[in-house]
Amino acid sequence: MAYDLITMGRIGVDLYPLQTGVPLPQVTSFGKFLGGSASNVAVAAARLGRRTAVITRTGDDPFGTYLHEALRGFGVDDRWVTPVPGLPTPVTFCEVFPPDDFPLYFYRQPKAPDLEIDAHELDLDAIRDARVFWVTGTGLSEEPSRTATLAALAHRAKAGTTVFDLDWRPMFWNDPDAARPFYTEALRHTTVAVGNLDEVEVATGVREPHAAARALLDAGVELAVVKQGPKGVLAVNSAGESAEVPPLPVNVLNGLGAGDAFGGCLVHGLLAGRDLETIMRHANAAGAIVASRLECSSAMPTPDEIEAAVTAGAVQ
Repeated sequence: MAYDLITMGRIGVDLYPLQTGVPLPQVTSFGKFLGGSASNVAVAAARLGRRTAVITRTGDDPFGTYLHEALRGFGVDDRWVTPVPGLPTPVTFCEVFPPDDFPLYFYRQPKAPDLEIDAHELDLDAIRDARVFWVTGTGLSEEPSRTATLAALAHRAKAGTTVFDLDWRPMFWNDPDAARPFYTEALRHTTVAVGNLDEVEVATGVREPHAAARALLDAGVELAVVKQGPKGVLAVNSAGESAEVPPLPVNVLNGLGAGDAFGGCLVHGLLAGRDLETIMRHANAAGAIVASRLECSSAMPTPDEIEAAVTAGAVQ
């Protein structure tokens, strides 16, 4: 049976302070969670009842073992999560200063194992057969992951729904100006592009949301989703339909992971054949729910929680 969703990209261990409003030098206790955007999106969709898997790599170490156990615990197939001898599993620290300051500190040296995904090891048939395939901009930042990501996209050839999460992380690029050609190539093979204002500007050179959405459509996608922060989200498709949905009111605890919850719910809505505005409202609600919680992966909402937030018009 084909997967509803296969994601490809980052995985790691999130070590989040259990104290809010406290700088890292003064934090005394941390919680350990599954992290990494592609992995979180797979978890979010699994929480909504979808059959998901992730393609990524870890270190051959206890943190790698933990990530396998966490994925399986969340109902995500880990068959394509493989170890890289000699490289440590990445860890990420953050500081939690609600409502809108959450500095991230990535420890991915000397190199993150998830950037060692090799094109020759991909199950291209499974990738082609998945109802949705999801890749990220980080996967384009270094070889051999870059070639593997583009090879997977080219082999899939826009079968089903192919999502490019623009996922711009400047610290992962030696030369940020070199990113756009690879983003352009990836967009040729994708049907859905998702990104915030910084990310769409990297991909297209355009920052104004409506112009950026049009530029993404002109680049070859069928649906452009532009996240506008406090102004909500704009979605425009190649049929000329558009939806602009405001954010849901929420008392933010930790905004990290909200975008991954949005992504998992976006996938769920596309698979369910919902109209554009309904998809965006539910995805916004999923993101808001996670923003009200400390963790990311284990905070992903259930269908009932999303429906309750949409009905209430706010996260209670």
